[in-house]
Amino acid sequence: MTTLRLGTRGSALALTQSQMVADALTAATGRPIELIRIVTPGDRSDAPVARLGVGVFVSALRDALVAGEIDFAVHSYKDLPTAAHPLLHIAAVPPREDPRDALIARDGLTLAELPPGSVIGTGAVRRIAQLHALGLELQVTPIRGNVDSRIARVLGPEADLDAVVLARAGVARLGRSAEITETLDPMLMLPAPAQGALAVECRAGDTDLIELLAALDHAPTRAAVLAERSMLATLEAGCSAPVAAHAEIAEGDDGDEIYLRGAVISPDGVRAIRLSRTGTPAGAAEIGKALAIDLLDAGADTLMGSTE
Repeated sequence: MTTLRLGTRGSALALTQSQMVADALTAATGRPIELIRIVTPGDRSDAPVARLGVGVFVSALRDALVAGEIDFAVHSYKDLPTAAHPLLHIAAVPPREDPRDALIARDGLTLAELPPGSVIGTGAVRRIAQLHALGLELQVTPIRGNVDSRIARVLGPEADLDAVVLARAGVARLGRSAEITETLDPMLMLPAPAQGALAVECRAGDTDLIELLAALDHAPTRAAVLAERSMLATLEAGCSAPVAAHAEIAEGDDGDEIYLRGAVISPDGVRAIRLSRTGTPAGAAEIGKALAIDLLDAGADTLMGSTE
């Protein structure tokens, strides 16, 4: 039985996520898997993620896939560009980790307990805008780095921040959930589209592998992520302000229902448009697109750089 080559970034989180997928696939199919580390441009740069651009962490993995150097790759789904790759296929979306954002603060403090003037670090313009929108008189500073180095800036011996906000999923996967001082309610901090979800990608023509990887697919997660990313893709044409989305699937009177919340926030947090839509998981893409159109009709494209 040939060993499958799984491409992964070399960060602790990427290796953990890739090993989780490898173990699940071996358990489901019996196939042995070898992890192949790939260095991406995003790993070599200290520039803010917003400046590096979407896809900076996945381009090298995708190049290796197309070149046949690896058989499949595991991505944090929110890192993927919304446009489909012509040569590649998302063969599986495993069950999602908790998609919410998490606060790790000094002295076990919650967001509301941080004193005015506290310095809070985060890498995402979406989080920065929503922190400003809360009006808590916090100083928000953009930061880069992996999960461990970000936490060290609050809890380490050379700590220089009062708190950081980061995706709960990454903290949990690295076994550091005990250090979270508050899991942020989506009403306060709506997550990024696809946050907490993984995408397992292979070559579009590799039908045997696509069939094999399907064992890892979780239909409710795939539908939720499809709704969120469909909203994002539709907005990208007409809005460059921070975007957030969260879809939940729940049992309704006539079967499963999908409830999608979306928000577009001005970078300074002064203005925000928050709307929602419901539908069926089968219509996930249409729900996302419709919510994006609702947001644009409500003026979402006017929020970029707004200071009113």
